[in-house]
Amino acid sequence: MEFGFSDEDEGFRAEVRGWLGEHTHASMTRRAWERTLGAAGWIGLGWAEAGYGNRTVPLTQQVVWAEEYARSAAPPRSGHIGENLLAPTLLAHGDEEQKNRFLPPVAAGEELWCQGYSEPGAGSDLAAVRTAAVRDGTSYRISGQKIWTSLAHEADWCFVLARTDPDARRHHGLSFLLVPMDQPGRVEVRPIRQLTGTSDFNEVFFDGARARVEHVVGGEGQGWRVAMSLLGFERGVSTLAQQIGFAQELAGVVAAAVETGAVRDPVLRARLVRQWAELRAMRWNALRTLGGSADPGASSVAKLLWANWHQRLGELAVQVRGAAAAVGPTDWSPVSPYALDADQHLFLFSRADTLYGGSDQIQRTIVAERVLGLPGEPKGAV
Repeated sequence: MEFGFSDEDEGFRAEVRGWLGEHTHASMTRRAWERTLGAAGWIGLGWAEAGYGNRTVPLTQQVVWAEEYARSAAPPRSGHIGENLLAPTLLAHGDEEQKNRFLPPVAAGEELWCQGYSEPGAGSDLAAVRTAAVRDGTSYRISGQKIWTSLAHEADWCFVLARTDPDARRHHGLSFLLVPMDQPGRVEVRPIRQLTGTSDFNEVFFDGARARVEHVVGGEGQGWRVAMSLLGFERGVSTLAQQIGFAQELAGVVAAAVETGAVRDPVLRARLVRQWAELRAMRWNALRTLGGSADPGASSVAKLLWANWHQRLGELAVQVRGAAAAVGPTDWSPVSPYALDADQHLFLFSRADTLYGGSDQIQRTIVAERVLGLPGEPKGAV
């Protein structure tokens, strides 16, 4: 199978590089940057339908955009959850009123979203969620707790998987609700401090928060179907952009190995070569499956591959530097005493790669049951 880009694609690449080079400014806030992207039509390139404020380009040019963005010095995206998860879900399951209300503000970079799935005691096992949504006239009252919620402190809206039928069990009786975050006293966001000293994730507490009846996606009780469909959108073009970042990190580790002389160790050198080869294989696999795969285990296999690869890279990042990797940077201050350099951050943050987005255990269970046809894991088993 031939993987390549046409002359038209390369012309688009030049346009993307030029625009990013001209408009990327370090002083711009992340929300302002989203609006800048939206005004230029760069949000929603991969949406299946036009007419909601976005322009459409072929799949190869979506890849070009993702890769060039990853290579640039552009700020981290705050709108990717709305663009890459909510939008395709609404296009697949939402009604026209929901599409017309929510897609244009996402395309314009005006409204930011977060994902309300995981709960204490119901992380990768989404069927065990206990957050409740009770019908109250023209709205639902939502009570419960979500955890590991990325960007909740910035988001305007949250799509929440909640139980609307208290008598139903497991994946039955769940609904997918669109909930405004600006509800003082009803929605509380608490940052979670991580090993890295940063707070990329949050706890979110709902205490009678309101969601309008017309903001249930796919119909009441259909939340499991909608939620599983959304998870399928987590892979794809964004995986290729992720791999550009991986390649940049690997290049830094190789440079450090050369600088410290660690590359002279044949075992370590072989591990570096293996990291390079595996990354190339992951890229070809991602390109091969871009058009969609009927294999129900494809996304699980991809997650297992990149998560474990990235963890091993984090271990290599500190190993090639030896004892120096245990020493903090010299520019720390009393205001921020817990400072990490890039390699230390990579090592610590990558420990979570095999947990978030579906743990390794969950991914292997999916492959075992849905691909290999093995018996299901007994419920309640340790």
